[in-house]
Amino acid sequence: MSLVTLRDINLGFGHPSLMENINLRIEEGERIALLGRNGCGKSTLLKMLTEEVLPDSGEIQFRTGLVVARMSQQVADDITGKNYAVIASGLGEMGQHINDYHHYSLQTDNPSAMQRMHHAHEKIDAANAWHFLQRIEIILAKLLLNGEDDFRSLSGGQSRRVMLGRALVQEPDILLLDEPTNHLDISMIEWLEDFLLAQNTTLLFVSHDRRFVRRLATRIIELERGQLTSWPGDYEEYRKNREQMLAAELKQESEQDKKLAAEETWIRQGIKARRTRNEGRVRALEELRRQRLARRERVGNVNIAIQQSARSGKIVIEAEDVCYAYDTQPIVKNFSITIMRGDKLGLLGPNGVGKTTLLRLLLGELKPQKGTIKHGTRLEIAYFDQQRAQLDENATVIDNLSLGKDSVTVNGREKHVISYLQDFLFSPERARSPVNALSGGEKNRLLLARMFCRPSNVLVLDEPTNDLDFETLDLLEQLLVEYTGTLLLISHDRSFINDVVTSTLSFEGNGLIEEYVGGYDDWLRQRPTTAVKTKPAEKPAAPDTITKKQIKLSYKDQRELDELPQKIEQLEQAQQAMHDRMAEPDYFKQDKSELANDQKKLAEIDIELEQAYERWAVLDA
Repeated sequence: MSLVTLRDINLGFGHPSLMENINLRIEEGERIALLGRNGCGKSTLLKMLTEEVLPDSGEIQFRTGLVVARMSQQVADDITGKNYAVIASGLGEMGQHINDYHHYSLQTDNPSAMQRMHHAHEKIDAANAWHFLQRIEIILAKLLLNGEDDFRSLSGGQSRRVMLGRALVQEPDILLLDEPTNHLDISMIEWLEDFLLAQNTTLLFVSHDRRFVRRLATRIIELERGQLTSWPGDYEEYRKNREQMLAAELKQESEQDKKLAAEETWIRQGIKARRTRNEGRVRALEELRRQRLARRERVGNVNIAIQQSARSGKIVIEAEDVCYAYDTQPIVKNFSITIMRGDKLGLLGPNGVGKTTLLRLLLGELKPQKGTIKHGTRLEIAYFDQQRAQLDENATVIDNLSLGKDSVTVNGREKHVISYLQDFLFSPERARSPVNALSGGEKNRLLLARMFCRPSNVLVLDEPTNDLDFETLDLLEQLLVEYTGTLLLISHDRSFINDVVTSTLSFEGNGLIEEYVGGYDDWLRQRPTTAVKTKPAEKPAAPDTITKKQIKLSYKDQRELDELPQKIEQLEQAQQAMHDRMAEPDYFKQDKSELANDQKKLAEIDIELEQAYERWAVLDA
């Protein structure tokens, strides 16, 4: 039996409906990517599977005892407390008892705390729920989180990990993920891919990260124009088959429109038509009219065009021995570069390492504490800010674009602001809406519209791909590849970086920044082996042109390499033994000091095992 079956589901918040007679089966072990344009109803479908939203009609059948958990796209404002408490809250009322036991057991010198701990102990014991304490500790370790850290003090990426832990603690049969890679840096995205593949949990996920979809999805479903279409196979098969289907659909609609036009001409022939009128032909015409009226047109693609100003000077930006630090933490250290006209540079590094700071230094918004930065001549800079600070949330879309004017100038010609916004998929009604009513993808499209209606010869894009659908991403890629000006790009979309940039600036730690030829995959191949922690999920786009010297290991290193597999096996056995011990029913009834010692020992084993894996990867490479 399928885990979940949806039959003839209908749902509409107005017209047109979000879902019209959709059907879906989710089988155990599947990893399904749910694709579709912004606003088509993807998040609503996920909420329907957790019964947060009910369909207007149709039936949803769950396998008996099925547990479904969802990690939402946005972190709710009312989620507060320590990481341990937030993860435990995924268990509902029992999670509160578990958190109370954990919290008050640390206060052994407080009689009131001991009473509350005893009360929580009884509740957990009655429900035989002690294994959840072990599961929370394992999740914290696997997600590299400190249970005592305050949730509201975390970065965007860390808070996403906590929300993932909150979903995983329920031991779900189906895990629903809504844009799980948002706000994560590349290393964290790759870690998440590995983690989800190792869990063997049935997945239904929404993502605009093409590489993430390529690596995880075993099937793709697409929600478009109220219909749900299933595409077996991987992402590449989906792209090919979808193009064939759309071509056949356009051909069929064209033939139908020609037939309708011919029949409309016939019915309007007046007396001659009435004399020879065939009632069957009239009924067929009425059916053609009905079909044409019911047809839902596909959402068009964004009509983006970059306005290029006069060429800049040959040298765009020249930096020499630039240093910048916050307090004692170096962000940029002895950095030198000459950026030439036409260069397309990508910036790679973890969240918070200083990529945006480097951009601000290069653009002159920040002054270097040491070194010099010189700008070339005739620079026209257009800037895309990932924080969207350029947008007035309370003003309308139109006012954010035109500043009260009725038209914008595009390539020297006046164009009405409504017409220009329609090129970016904003209907006239949506164009008059306030910005705070827009989705994340719509806000990014508005920023692109603002940026591209002004001439430029230098584009600076800070995370432009967040929430953009695949069609818009493909078009933006093509435009940037053809752009003859200079590009500075920050992105965690590995496919986007591969396709667009000609060289990469990598933050190597401690303020050091190195330049590599090519995109993300080229950077992986060229950077020092000791820095590589994750192998690329895909084959490189082009063969490596750099000849690498084979490094002969010393006798000591070779002996260490030979002994590491046995050491790793022993550590894994010790780790499993600890997990088995913690899973025993009476384990958490023992003294608190014993529990603390075991948790400390398990953490030490986890760290030692991780170090052994990393050391083996370095020596083996």
